[in-house]
Amino acid sequence: MTDTASELDPPAPAGVPPEAALMPLLMGGFVTQAISVVARFGVADVLAGGPRPVEDIAAEVGAKTLGLYRVLRVVADFGVLTELPGRRFALTAQGELLRSDHSPSLRGLATHFGSHFHRAAWSHLYESVVSGRPGFDLAHGEPQFDYYRTHPEEAAIFDGAMTSVASTIYATLEAYDFGRFGKVADIGGGNGAYLAGILAKNPGLHGILLDLPDVVERSGSVLQGAGVADRCEVIGGSFFDRVPGGADAYVLTAVIHDWDDERSVDILRNVRAAMPEHATVLLGEPVVPDGPEPSVAKLLDLETLVGTTGRQRTESEFRDLLDRSGLRLTRIIHSAGPDSLVEAVARR
Repeated sequence: MTDTASELDPPAPAGVPPEAALMPLLMGGFVTQAISVVARFGVADVLAGGPRPVEDIAAEVGAKTLGLYRVLRVVADFGVLTELPGRRFALTAQGELLRSDHSPSLRGLATHFGSHFHRAAWSHLYESVVSGRPGFDLAHGEPQFDYYRTHPEEAAIFDGAMTSVASTIYATLEAYDFGRFGKVADIGGGNGAYLAGILAKNPGLHGILLDLPDVVERSGSVLQGAGVADRCEVIGGSFFDRVPGGADAYVLTAVIHDWDDERSVDILRNVRAAMPEHATVLLGEPVVPDGPEPSVAKLLDLETLVGTTGRQRTESEFRDLLDRSGLRLTRIIHSAGPDSLVEAVARR
């Protein structure tokens, strides 16, 4: 028996014709841009003390009242804000995540997703599917990490996004027992946001931060702000060259998905060569389901398609990468959000 189109269709709200269901999806990019504007202006910080009229919000953030109102009412339709009588706005639980002082905070990620250089990469999704080249390279003429070295303003926006990612991963995987380690090495740890969160929660723990020299030089304020700079060694270098030894745990957060299989194995083999036999490897990554069930990880996989030469992977694909690198997958700790923690040890 063959499946018919109606049998394959996902369930739709009763009485909603297909064109009405499709239209909001086609305009999803509009919503992203509106939320990004709210994040960039810091509207959630203004509303942290309670509801405010749009005139007050606009005056405080430096926006035109009418233009800001048109953005805020759309964002309210999608549950990020609540619109009250008299054109007053209040935060929802989702809106709280756009506050700078909230933990976790997605303000940096929202700002990044609406940035001009990020939008330009996504405009080349079609060409990425045709050619296999990242949309970022096609839009900007060079890989994104090379681009950030000569574009400090964009690099700062990207750092903010990675800080957001670190805050969500740490919040959702807080139950992991990092306290059983004496020293944790964050490999490719960017500005140190994730490592700072781990060290702040575990006062007896020491850390090593490894990333390229121009990247780790941006870590000072992050580590100082978390009060952990005196317990963290900062090393400028490439994980393709060598990885520092002597740690009890090696953390790679949002790293492996940036690279194809061969380069990922190169990174993991360097970790295996550096780590003591008792050490643990922790990959902070989304895990794509093996089946057809919906998953945010599939959307994030498109982000890697336009951004890098890598991809998001399934459990079996992670197992294969680790096996080729001399490591053995021990478990995957899934979170309520898209990110999981893939745990591995040395294969003996």
